[in-house]
Amino acid sequence: MAILERRDKNAVAYLTMNAPERLNALSDEMLAALQSTFDQLLDDQTVRAVVISGAGKAFCAGHDLKQMTAARQAQDGGAAAFKDLFDRCATFMQSVQKIPQPVIAQVHGIATAAGCQLVASCDLAVAAEGTRFGVNGVNIGLFCSTPMVALSRNIARKRAFEMLVTGEFMPASEAKTSGLINRVVPEADLAATTQSLAEVIAGKLAYSVKTGKTAYYQQIQMPLEKAYAYTGEVMVKNMLNRDTEEGIAAFIEKRDPNWSQD
Repeated sequence: MAILERRDKNAVAYLTMNAPERLNALSDEMLAALQSTFDQLLDDQTVRAVVISGAGKAFCAGHDLKQMTAARQAQDGGAAAFKDLFDRCATFMQSVQKIPQPVIAQVHGIATAAGCQLVASCDLAVAAEGTRFGVNGVNIGLFCSTPMVALSRNIARKRAFEMLVTGEFMPASEAKTSGLINRVVPEADLAATTQSLAEVIAGKLAYSVKTGKTAYYQQIQMPLEKAYAYTGEVMVKNMLNRDTEEGIAAFIEKRDPNWSQD
């Protein structure tokens, strides 16, 4: 059975992390499977949205501590292995935002450490009631320094630091109000709600969504004046797209657009 399962339906790629006995930890094998799949999605024009979930009782419990401990047997105490792991994880987290398709985290159970980092790195997130989020490495003496990069770009600075320094969990209700996730639903409705959101996105003009996602992450790191200049150029390019012209004409004429792009 594959450690990462993929199922495509209605222009949505559904990815399931499938290592429930390890709480879908981001092991070397899991990271490799995720990176390979996202590399493929980068140029996959048949997919317009991506959903990532976890099998079993949890979304993702972060890095595989048993593998990390085994790496200490190396002559350098594991330093090279640890750097390689965190570099690969950082590359993958950035890949989530670099692919053109919006990525939705479908979260249940717990999302801790690098698992919480993954939720924060996704473009959108839907969680089941009762889900808990944490960057609680500090509880075992390992401050979640790399997970805090994504977390601190999602929620308020002092709240993020409180989570990092206390190791306490954040409930799904607060995760929604804090901006870490978009929606909280009963667990029985989690898959259907996430699918509905993904299919709404998949129904939009792919060129427009791809353009917008790229611009979103570019402008958010820019000073205000530069961000307006950059996004103005992006909108000009978007306006000149023939399917955008058709979409505006269809709106004015009160009809469905006849887009040429798949």
